[in-house]
Amino acid sequence: MMNVKVIAFDADDTLWVNEPYFRRTEEKFCTLFSEFLSPHDIERELLKIEIGNLGLYGYGIKGFMLSMIETALKVTDGRMNADAIEKILNLGKELLNEPIELLEGVEQVLQSLQGRYKLVVATKGDLLDQERKLKKSNLTQYFHHIEVMSEKDDASYQKLVKHLDIQPQELLMVGNSLKSDILPVLNIGGYAIHVPYHITWVHEMVESQVEHENFKSVTHIQDILQYLPL
Repeated sequence: MMNVKVIAFDADDTLWVNEPYFRRTEEKFCTLFSEFLSPHDIERELLKIEIGNLGLYGYGIKGFMLSMIETALKVTDGRMNADAIEKILNLGKELLNEPIELLEGVEQVLQSLQGRYKLVVATKGDLLDQERKLKKSNLTQYFHHIEVMSEKDDASYQKLVKHLDIQPQELLMVGNSLKSDILPVLNIGGYAIHVPYHITWVHEMVESQVEHENFKSVTHIQDILQYLPL
């Protein structure tokens, strides 16, 4: 990684807690309609509808709210009343107002790297929501650029590399998702370090093992420093 000039960090579940909040909201949602279907079956239906809607709504809480409403309509066979809709909207608003809890070691790592590398955030989700979370995190000072992508694929990372005016081999991506943070960057010739999080959304899971000369996997985010000239 001697050639690395830019280090990009995923945001959700790499810099701060995210997926546990979604899981908790899902549980509350499934409980709301448990008289119609078992929580497990509701959760499965929600996931199917949510993934089916990604092309329309993209990633983020607002799309998740709409998918919950659509799921409730299907589960109740269209008999959902206005009170139920209000409860779903309130669940979404609660999710939007969850506190930003930085993961252990994140700020120390950014402090160690600042000034030595150009640091950026490369994340998916709703632009307004991700900007809000970044502001509440008090990490903005460390980053040269914020990139909120509609999808994290090869083309999106190629676009990022071009925008930053670097070569792919000068980019290191750090994130918790093999599917979104690691594989596309390796595909374009960059470096990637996987920092697993204990909860992963099903849509982000991959079954295959990653074997690549530009790939590393660590237990904690502080461990990335051992691979970087400081």
